[in-house]
Amino acid sequence: MSEHDQELLTARAIGTDPTRVEGPDKVRGRVPYAYEHPVEDPLYLFPVQAEIALGRVVEIDTEAAEKLDEVLMVLTHENAPPLADTEDKELAVLRDGTVGFRGQYLGAVVAQTPEAAREGAGLVEVSYEQDDHDADFRPDHRGRREPEEGEDDVDTGDVEAQLEQAEVVVDATYRTPVEHNNPMEPHTTIALWDGQTLTLWMSSQGVHPARKELAPVLGLERDQVRIISPHVGGGFGSKGVPHADLVLTALAAIACEGRPVKYAVTRQQMFAITGYRAATEQRVRLGARADGTLTALAFESVAMSSRTKEFPETASSPARMMYAAPSRLITQRLVPLDVPVPSWMRAPGEAPGMVAMEIAMDELAVATGVDPIEVRVRNEPEVDPDTGLPFNRRRLVDCLREGAERFGWRDRDPAPRTRRERGWLVGTGVASATYPANRQPFSQARVHFTGERYDVSIAAADLGTGTWTVLAQIAADALEVPVDQVRMQIGDSDLPRATVAGGSTGLASWGAAVVAAAQAFRAQHGVDPAAGDSAEGTAGKNPAAEKLSMHSFGAHFAQVRVHEGTGEIRVDRMLGVFSAGRVVNPRTARSQLIGGITMGIGMALHEKSELDPRFGHVVNRDLAGYHIPTHADVPQIDVHWLDEDDPSMGPVGARGMGEIGIVGAAAAIANAAHHATGVRVRDIPVLADAFLGG
Repeated sequence: MSEHDQELLTARAIGTDPTRVEGPDKVRGRVPYAYEHPVEDPLYLFPVQAEIALGRVVEIDTEAAEKLDEVLMVLTHENAPPLADTEDKELAVLRDGTVGFRGQYLGAVVAQTPEAAREGAGLVEVSYEQDDHDADFRPDHRGRREPEEGEDDVDTGDVEAQLEQAEVVVDATYRTPVEHNNPMEPHTTIALWDGQTLTLWMSSQGVHPARKELAPVLGLERDQVRIISPHVGGGFGSKGVPHADLVLTALAAIACEGRPVKYAVTRQQMFAITGYRAATEQRVRLGARADGTLTALAFESVAMSSRTKEFPETASSPARMMYAAPSRLITQRLVPLDVPVPSWMRAPGEAPGMVAMEIAMDELAVATGVDPIEVRVRNEPEVDPDTGLPFNRRRLVDCLREGAERFGWRDRDPAPRTRRERGWLVGTGVASATYPANRQPFSQARVHFTGERYDVSIAAADLGTGTWTVLAQIAADALEVPVDQVRMQIGDSDLPRATVAGGSTGLASWGAAVVAAAQAFRAQHGVDPAAGDSAEGTAGKNPAAEKLSMHSFGAHFAQVRVHEGTGEIRVDRMLGVFSAGRVVNPRTARSQLIGGITMGIGMALHEKSELDPRFGHVVNRDLAGYHIPTHADVPQIDVHWLDEDDPSMGPVGARGMGEIGIVGAAAAIANAAHHATGVRVRDIPVLADAFLGG
C-alpha cells in the first residue's frame, strides 16, 4: 500500500450532494435492468421445481410439454449439458435426480414465449421416491453442531460462577424468524452462448466475483464469461453470490447455442431459490453489579441452515466486541435441515444478533433501575474485548448522547405504562448499532482522458445506493476536476476488477481503487494530459486492519404506541445517529440510512416467512402474505451522523452505511413497546397478540 493511501483526499466534490447522475434516465424509464436489455430473438425459460422436501426422482415425463408448438426443449438431469464442478451443491443443478429441498430445480422448459414455457412446465410430470425429511428448526436438535467455518467459541473466566455471584442476572431467550430479501427487481438473467463466450445480463452485486464462481462450474475460463449489470433494482445481499437460477439459465443457453435465453425468477420462486435470513434462537445471560456494570456475559446462538449447503447466520458476532465483561461465553451453533439454502440478507449476523443483545441490555437497565443509555455507557470497553486491539473510531457514546438530545430523552418517565393518548399506550426505547468497517483488497480502476472528459471505469455495482454518483465525486477530487468532467463506467466484467457490493465495503474498496488510478494518471500524464492518455490503479490490503478493530457505531431511538384494546402497534417516530466516517454524499447516505431503518421496522413488526415443517416450504411466499412496511407503516424517520472522517479506512475516509441502519432498529422498537406496555416481547416480529394476554 502506497503512502498516499493513508492521506485523506481534499474534499471539493466529496461532502456535496449532487443528485444521482443516472436519476433522470431512471425516472424516464430509460435505464435497462437485467431482463430489459435488448437482445435479438430471445427464448424464455420456466423451471420445473421439486414438490417434495427430500428424496429422489424416479421418472420425469416431458412428453406433453415437448408436444407444445412453441416449446423448443425440456432440460432435465437426463439431458442437460454437463457441469465441470459440482462441489457447490446449491449451484450443481440438474446433475442427478436427488432432491434436497422443496422448490429445488428439477428441469427447465425453454420456449418461444414466456407463456408457453410456463404452460410447458406445468405439463411436466414428476414421480418421486420420497424420504422422511426434517424441516423443523429446534435449538435442541440432535443434529446441532458447530459451523464448518467460523469463529471459535469464546470462554474467558468462570462465567457460571460469575452469574451465580452476580447481584443482578438477566437470563432470557430471543428468537428471530426466517426472513426473505424481496428486492423490488427479482432475480433475472439473459444468457447467450455463441460457442466461445457466455454473456450474462444479470442483476448482480458483483460481476467479477460472480464470474469467478460461475466459470469453473460451467467448465469455462473466466475470460469466456462476460457479466453485464450496470443497474440493479435492489438486492439486500441476495444478489451478492450466484444462485441456482444463473446456472440453470446458462445451461439452457448452452443447449440453445446462438439464441439468448431469458429467465425472470418469480416472486414465489425466490422464496426457495435466492437465499434468505435463517431463523435464530439466542440465549443471553448477563450478570451485573447493582449499578449495571457487567461481570459476566453469556451469548449462545443457534441458527438454522441447509443440508444442501451450509450458511452460518452468525448472530453471536456482535456480542464478541460490543460490551466489556471480565467473564464471557460466546458460542455459535447450526442446525442443518432439509430446507432451501440461506444466504446473505442485510447485515447478516449483526441484524439478528443485536436484536437479542440490545433487548437484553434494556432488560438489564430495567432490572437495575439504571437509564438504558447510561447502562450502555457504563459497559463501554476500552479495547476490543475479542481481539484486544484498539478501535479505529468507537464513538458509540457520542451517538447515544447526541441522539438523546435530539430525541428528547430527558423528558422520558422510565416507568412503563405511564403515558396514554386517546386509548394508546406510548413508549420510547433505545438500542445501539454496530457493523464491521472493512475494505476489500484488489479492486482496480482505470482513468482515460478523451480530450474532453475523464472516463473512469471499474466493475462496481449500483443497487440503488448511488455508486454512479459517489464514485464520480471521489474521482473528481482525486483528479482535481469538476464532477461534470467525470463519466463513470461500472457494472461490466470487461471493466477493471471490483469486489462485491457486500458487507458495507463497496465505497471504501472501490473508492480507494479510483483514487489510486487517478493518482497514477496524474503521476504519468500531469495536469495537462493528451487525448487517449490512461492509467490504472489497484487498491491493496488495508494495513490498518491488522492494527485496529474496525467498526462503525450508531444509536437508534424509537417511539411507539400500542392500542390498549386491540394490541395494534405503530411506530410514531424514529431517530438514528451514526458514526460511519466521512460522508461522501449526504443525499445518498441519508437514503441508505433511512432505508436500513425502514427495513428494521419491517424486521420488528412485519417480516416473517412461515416455514411449514410438514412440507418444507414457505407458506406465505409472495408479497400478499409476506408483509413488508408500506408508506402507512413508515413514520417520521430522522437520521444524523457525526462530523468525522476515518483515515484508517484509506484516502476517502468513509465507512459503509448500507447495513448499520438496520442493526439495532428492531430492538429499539421492541424496547419502546415494553416501555409503553410493560410487556416484554423477546420474539420478533412483535405482533398484537403479545399485548393481549391479560
